[in-house]
Parts: sequence; structure tokens; C-alpha cells
Amino acid sequence: MKRICSIYRSPRKNEMYLYVLKSDALERVPENLLLAFGKPFHAFDLVLSPERKLSREDIHQVLENLEKQGYHLQMPPAEDEYIEHLPEELLRRNDPM
Repeated sequence: MKRICSIYRSPRKNEMYLYVLKSDALERVPENLLLAFGKPFHAFDLVLSPERKLSREDIHQVLENLEKQGYHLQMPPAEDEYIEHLPEELLRRNDPM
């Protein structure tokens, strides 16, 4: 099952994305989610299929959410994931020793 998907980024939260079927646009996204998300900024369109790999999301979960609820919300990574990728010197500079 291939789906053409539009991906929007949130102006309120860095690395938060909303996946929707391109044919539906934002019609099936609940109003309260759009209010919390902020005015969606169209990032790009993508063809999704079960064989496709996504960097931070499970493709099967994304496709299932698109089918059942009409959207998939990708949350930003947890803060501790950011810290794991900081260079050692930045971590040492902020160490209150």
C-alpha cells in the first residue's frame, strides 16, 4: 500500500512533524491538535510504502495512523537524546564542578 503524504513542521516545537495524506490535506486533523501544533508549515511531500525506511518513525505505525485517523504526529526526540549527541567539550563547559 503506497500513500502520498504531505509533511508539515510545527512553528512551535523544533523537530515536531505532522504527516497527512496529500489528498486529505489537513481536513482529518483534529482542531485542538492544530491549535497546539501551530500554523503548519509545509515541509515536503513523500511517497510512503511499507518497504520505505524512515529515520525516526516506524513506517508501519505511520501508515496505520494515516489510514485509521488521517494523520501521524512525530514528536521531537527526548532531551536526553540531544545530550547524547553533544560534543564532550560542550558538556564539560557546562559542568558545575
